[in-house]
Amino acid sequence: MTTDTADREGPFLIRELSLLEFVRRVVAQAERDTTPLLERVRYIAIVSELIDEIYQVRVAGLDERLEAGFEDLQKRGIGPGELLHRIRKNVSEICEHQSGVFRAEVLPALERRGIRILLWEDLGNEDRRHLTEVFHEQVYPVLTPLAVDPAHPFPYISNLSMNLAIMVSEPETGIQRFARVKVPPILPRFIEVPGRKWFVPLEQLISAHLHELFPGMEVTECHPFRLTRNTDYQIAEFETSDLLEALKSELGRRRRGRVMRLEVERDIDPDVLDLLMRELDIEDRHVYRISGLLGLGSLTTLADLDLPELRWKPFPPVVPARITGKYDFFEMISRGDLLVHHPYESFAASTAEFVHEAAHDPHVLGIKQTLYRTSSDSAIARSLVTAAELGKQVVALVELKARFEEQRNIERAQALEEAGVHVVYGLVGLKTHAKLCLVVRQEDGKLARYVHTGTGNYNERTARLYEDVGLFTKDPEIGADVSDLFNQLTGYSKQKSYRKLVVAPAEIRSFIIEMIRREAEHRDGHVVAKVNGLVDDATIEALYAASQAGTRIDLIVRGACCLRPGVPGMSENITVRSIVGRFLEHSRIFRFGRPERGLRYYIGSADLMPRNLDRRVEALFPVEDMEAQKRLEEILDLCRADDHLAWVLQPDGSYEPRRQRNDVNVHQALMERALERSRALRVR
Repeated sequence: MTTDTADREGPFLIRELSLLEFVRRVVAQAERDTTPLLERVRYIAIVSELIDEIYQVRVAGLDERLEAGFEDLQKRGIGPGELLHRIRKNVSEICEHQSGVFRAEVLPALERRGIRILLWEDLGNEDRRHLTEVFHEQVYPVLTPLAVDPAHPFPYISNLSMNLAIMVSEPETGIQRFARVKVPPILPRFIEVPGRKWFVPLEQLISAHLHELFPGMEVTECHPFRLTRNTDYQIAEFETSDLLEALKSELGRRRRGRVMRLEVERDIDPDVLDLLMRELDIEDRHVYRISGLLGLGSLTTLADLDLPELRWKPFPPVVPARITGKYDFFEMISRGDLLVHHPYESFAASTAEFVHEAAHDPHVLGIKQTLYRTSSDSAIARSLVTAAELGKQVVALVELKARFEEQRNIERAQALEEAGVHVVYGLVGLKTHAKLCLVVRQEDGKLARYVHTGTGNYNERTARLYEDVGLFTKDPEIGADVSDLFNQLTGYSKQKSYRKLVVAPAEIRSFIIEMIRREAEHRDGHVVAKVNGLVDDATIEALYAASQAGTRIDLIVRGACCLRPGVPGMSENITVRSIVGRFLEHSRIFRFGRPERGLRYYIGSADLMPRNLDRRVEALFPVEDMEAQKRLEEILDLCRADDHLAWVLQPDGSYEPRRQRNDVNVHQALMERALERSRALRVR
């Protein structure tokens, strides 16, 4: 697998190219014979979704910098124009590789199991007759062919939509006309042939019946195409009196963002391509010629086929051992902190149940909750509504600006408000990304505060796929800290420091750097960190300095990493691993020190990236309970031992699979240990 990640000189790797290295690792998951077949299909789809997001946000930002005349990126020694060229080269390679894996490996494997994706010309007469009926009954009524001529301007093409570019000829004059047909996103992308698991792409079905859309005309060309637009946005929060209305307005404008990428078939007619480029006002650098089907992200529908034998063996998350005891949640937490690990342990039986019990407990006076991303049918949101209806003081901080979740969060906020929940949107100019739930309870004539915090969102659906940790505690200092933080988020508090919490944007970067510096003062200094992204220059420079002082640094960074490990004299004591497998690694865990002189553990919501450290409200929590620390140590140990799912970052920015020595698959090991704990509980 070729790669063009970064220059070999300079201390920092480039974020966008590092992100694309992560996409390559996802493609590799689709190549593995050990990955179940429909999961291979899902990984192919995820690759397309990741590239879409990179273009909508990262490439869009670089394109704006190029237009504004910025010459280079800070401390990277590369201009936006050159970087956009290198992104294009990498993406072209990745898409060609993805399409090749799909065509040469995944499609034949599907066909061996009776699952086929067919073109119209591959079908027999009987199947064509049936699909023609489907076209007339379900497809034709929702199609709208749009002509382009002096009376009909070129139509607006929506972001991520699949379209057909069509040339028709008038029989009498031979004059060529252009028309566009949008492939309706409301319909399934793949139409099933009855009685078999055969599927025809919707655009193929439409293409085969274009004569019915243009009667009396001759269809001479038909080519699918797909757009990706700039969906990034900026809201002048300090200048608006209503953030909700400002965001609604901005979302409307975002749908019409500038075109960042045009995907077309490799053999598209040059005249049709020229017309599209001219009308869309794009250059050749925006055009991507694809071999095979466009928009492979829609393959998720096939990955969801009801064929459990072709997917991961189901793993029902276990109920954490202490929760299955004889105590209610509040008595259980009073006896000691509880750490839970998703998806190995049940989110529904722990976090969602905690909020549910709080909503119904007559001794609970109030609940305060942050909501960044939630599922569409959120049990936690329902519990907050119930609590409000029962007269409790309920506050929900809904982050309206959570990327790609804006519309859902607007609707969620309005529904909660209508039910009587006090809804706030956080601080002007900052996203609230901290994961916090505070429950205030009357106990023996006093008020007690119970806290849940975690590394993942309060989202039941993703909690079955994302690896995260959560902590329940009754620690009075943490409870007081979280109360103070909520007061800052909902009122005019100017709180800057806390008893045990470390909060961004004021403190987390300086705290992490100070903890790294302290380890560098010891001969046997040791830092272990597990994050999703490491991009922050100041943090990377602190890690380099610690490495040069002899500190051992073990990093587990799933996605983008701008630190260059293994460079003599700079970072030879640093290793960086990325775990890519069945579950999405999402937890943020920090460990400082060595057992013989004491270890300090922290979990939190923040990655080591400028956006998290400077532009978001994030919270980092100490984990002081011995049993909880053992659980964190187990996670970190298994991640470092893994040699099935782990990739090792090289000094040039590329990644290599870790050579197998330990025969450890961290996801499989954690599933087995969760089941062992559950079985041990039943025996007792």
